[in-house]
Amino acid sequence: LVNSKTLFVFAFQTGHTTGPSLNNDKLYKFAYSAEVYVDQVKASLQESAGYRISSGVDVNLLWRNPDNDDDQLIKITIRDVQVENVNERPAAKNIFKGKSTEKIIGKEHLEALQRPMVLELVRGKVKNFYSYENEPGFTQNIKRGLASLFQLQLHSGAAREVDISGKCNTTYNVRQDQVTKIKALDSCEIEKQGFTSHNQILDVSTKATSATIYVLEDSFIKSIKAEENFVLLLNSRRKTGAKIVSKQRLELKSVQAGPGLIAGKQVTSVIKTLDSSYIAMPLVAEPVKSECKKCPSLSEHWQSIREHMYPEKLSKAEAARSFLSFIQNIRKATKEEILQIIRSENKELLPQVVDAVTFAQTPASLETMLEFLDFKDASTSTLQERFLYACGFASHPSEMLLKSLTAKFKGDIANEEIRETLVIVMGALIRKLCDREGCKLPAVVEAKRLILNRLEKAKKDDNVRMYLLALKNALVPEAIPLLLKYAESEEGPISNLAATALQRYDPSFLTKEVKETMNRIYHQNRKVHEKTVRTTAAAIILNSNPSYMEVKNILLSIGELPLEMNKYMLSMIQDILHFEMPSSKTVRQVLKDMRAHNYDRFSKTGSSSAYSGYITRGPDVSSTYSLDILYSGSGILRRSNMNIHIFNRNAELHASQVVIEAQGLESIIAATPDEGEENLDSFAGMSAILFDVQLRPVTFFQGYGDLMSKMFSATGDPINVVKGLLLLTDYSQEIQLQSGPRASAEFLGGLAIDISGGMEFSLWYRESKTNVKNRVAMFIAGNTEVDSFFVKTGMETTLEVETTLDFISTVQFSEYPFLVCMQMDRVESPFRRYVTKYESLPSGRRYTARRGKAELLAGNEYPLHQENSNMCRKVFGAKSDSSSNWF
Repeated sequence: LVNSKTLFVFAFQTGHTTGPSLNNDKLYKFAYSAEVYVDQVKASLQESAGYRISSGVDVNLLWRNPDNDDDQLIKITIRDVQVENVNERPAAKNIFKGKSTEKIIGKEHLEALQRPMVLELVRGKVKNFYSYENEPGFTQNIKRGLASLFQLQLHSGAAREVDISGKCNTTYNVRQDQVTKIKALDSCEIEKQGFTSHNQILDVSTKATSATIYVLEDSFIKSIKAEENFVLLLNSRRKTGAKIVSKQRLELKSVQAGPGLIAGKQVTSVIKTLDSSYIAMPLVAEPVKSECKKCPSLSEHWQSIREHMYPEKLSKAEAARSFLSFIQNIRKATKEEILQIIRSENKELLPQVVDAVTFAQTPASLETMLEFLDFKDASTSTLQERFLYACGFASHPSEMLLKSLTAKFKGDIANEEIRETLVIVMGALIRKLCDREGCKLPAVVEAKRLILNRLEKAKKDDNVRMYLLALKNALVPEAIPLLLKYAESEEGPISNLAATALQRYDPSFLTKEVKETMNRIYHQNRKVHEKTVRTTAAAIILNSNPSYMEVKNILLSIGELPLEMNKYMLSMIQDILHFEMPSSKTVRQVLKDMRAHNYDRFSKTGSSSAYSGYITRGPDVSSTYSLDILYSGSGILRRSNMNIHIFNRNAELHASQVVIEAQGLESIIAATPDEGEENLDSFAGMSAILFDVQLRPVTFFQGYGDLMSKMFSATGDPINVVKGLLLLTDYSQEIQLQSGPRASAEFLGGLAIDISGGMEFSLWYRESKTNVKNRVAMFIAGNTEVDSFFVKTGMETTLEVETTLDFISTVQFSEYPFLVCMQMDRVESPFRRYVTKYESLPSGRRYTARRGKAELLAGNEYPLHQENSNMCRKVFGAKSDSSSNWF
């Protein structure tokens, strides 16, 4: 006779598909533990927050199919449950001390947990999981976590299996009496709740692993060790993150005489005989969430943070912190609760409430805003604008949001500026939805068609401009032919706007036709164009993999251009070389040709410039600034353009752009306009892009009369461009642990921002000054928590920083070449970070451990380029009352 052990080894070696097998009339007694740890990514588990559930587990065979030995019913009973700290704690810090398991878990839950469950195993895989119907979801999931451990196959290979984590790709590796099971958690199909941020730089990356090692003896399980790791990292600062570790152990302690088998041919009849209350249930975890018993209401929470939300406090970190906590509470609130706050708040605080409600991005918050705001009423236009911009910056916009805004656009709108902002924001939402494979959604298709059709029919310049701005946000490929038409055939501002819209497209969209048009504009093959459009066309050519001849023709044109444009183009080429931009290789090749690279061409004088540099260079993200200034031949500013980009290895974010443009101002100082600019109306204005969203431009003055009245009444006070609260990082995920509990990870990053810009003009001193002030406060909060209904454990991480970036350009045009001094500096910035680990019971008993660090980041004066430093010395040297000690 051959004994069962020999058969078992034979099955292993021949790759037979059998599963583990229990002996008849035996009771297998196991010790079981499930542990959870939460901590920082690189921290050792000895200091982590967490808890351990330990128990005895009894397993016996109930029934074996008479026609198939590999089909068996096993009964699993959890007993002697204990809950304790996962790490040793002194008595004063032990939340479980002096509490019985029944007190901690609750009598009803403990009874449910200790009721037996039954598994049908066919060839080692769980075919059916039987339990009692009305048990709490939390205890069912702990049972499912234990039941899933009994699923294994005894031959190497891959399989798609269903267990507590969902339907997952699983790989088995078998060596003698040891089996290793690797589960690819990112492949698991399970109902998931949550969302991620729109841009990868602002988002969180995750990594999850799961491995289980089985040791077998006498055809059944001797021990099981399972470990699951979840790591979450903030992409913008990978030192900030969290990890959750879940461990399970099952160890055979003894085998005793046990109950006999139940006779029967069918599984269903055997289950009925055993207990008619048993029902077959999915092995996949059911979603559960514990209720918050002592949480404040939305209005109570608002009262506690209200004082930090006044406009004058908006550039403080506390404002950003309060804003984030308010959003979290609004996401749990009903429409009635939100309306109650909105309807009772004063004018000063309402804009901040509107920001938070809109960024909550729930169906209830959207319904609230659409009911509260009346676009036919011009008196609430400030709130309407705040609502619309918050929609444009939405971290995970819905199709419903775009559909609602499109409907509003088709209706009556009292304020023309709101109408313009509305369509610009629709463009931003089209892009965000398209980036998430939503380009074919009905609302997106309708909004695209509406903007493109209305642009083609638009007659008034204001309407053309409005739809071009929307396309500058939408960046849909279908708009490129229209943008080319407006860039080449229109005049002044319209042509320039169409060209800057094309400049925002990824170079992969810029076809041969686009480059041919840009070359015609730059070289003025068909008509004379103004400098701003020509320089934008040149930038597009040089940024989209230019050919040798394209670069050569641009270089050969330097020297033949209007005075300041020569200097600007020269500066642009030098910046490409200095900053090692993608086209620098081709530029270097062309410069070997002495006709393109000679002293005459490269010694052009002027004050215009283009320069790029790094603000920060780090292992996770880097940020760059680019600053270019173009003047007219008479020394008056035509355009100053300041950009900040943030990027990592995989993504880029256009964090901000502030463009100040002026035209037609030569008549003031009796100067001659440049070629192609003789008929331009007097105008100065400012346009901004913030976090990839083009905002509605602001006008300083329009027309000669407006200019003169503003010049004589000018105070030089800055005009506010953007003021408000933004939600940047918005990450929320539910994680099902294989031991049963559910974890949640939430990271929110908020920005309180105040950008203002001004332009001072003095005919007496023949001097102009532009000033752009960026004041920002950022607050990031991460909370990673494991919730087991009777205990919560987790970690909160917070980061906060406040800073101001100033950009000032001073121009003295009393002589030629006129003197230009650009200054850019960042003030000293406080930076604080805190980590709090906690364990808490519903009774309120809580353990916390908090660590923090506060430091002052040094201010920085960005050097820009040497030529600028030399000129600043002259400008401030010429001023007896110089208050600057910059250079």
